[in-house]
Amino acid sequence: MTRRYDPDRRQRIIDAAIRVVGRSGIAGLSHRTVAAEADVPLGSTTYHFASLDELLIAALRQANEGFATAVRESGALADPDCDIAAELARITGEWLGGERTGVELEYELYLAALRRPALRPVAAEWGDGVAEALARRTDPVTARALVALLDGICLQVLLTDAVYDADDARDLLARLIP
Repeated sequence: MTRRYDPDRRQRIIDAAIRVVGRSGIAGLSHRTVAAEADVPLGSTTYHFASLDELLIAALRQANEGFATAVRESGALADPDCDIAAELARITGEWLGGERTGVELEYELYLAALRRPALRPVAAEWGDGVAEALARRTDPVTARALVALLDGICLQVLLTDAVYDADDARDLLARLIP
């Protein structure tokens, strides 16, 4: 398909990369597989993303938005009378209970930073963004501790196929909140 003027092409390539990783894992990601998925010429993927790391950075940045956005947009967390632990447990439950492939994809891209140093700053953005939102209701150290605990809870659920227990998560989170 030939498109001379295609302002959405870069975004379609990112979306295609996310679908490829969701289906085949990071090992299945190449400029060629993404070009085929996005229905664009191979040269378009290398034009917009000179390396696979650049493409993974864009995909990770987009995938990171799920949970962080839910925390930032929680009206309840803005309420000074809100039970922060209960609200975080609720948000986490909704996120984990949603479309599992999307959650797994978000973590696969996040954990890719272990082997791809170029992804580390973007992976850190997730925790920084959530901590920033939580620091409005707690102190910065508590906010970071909550992020670390939430991250651990999510990883355990994803890696062990455990059923998420909102009451247990609420109790754990409440122990960190002064």
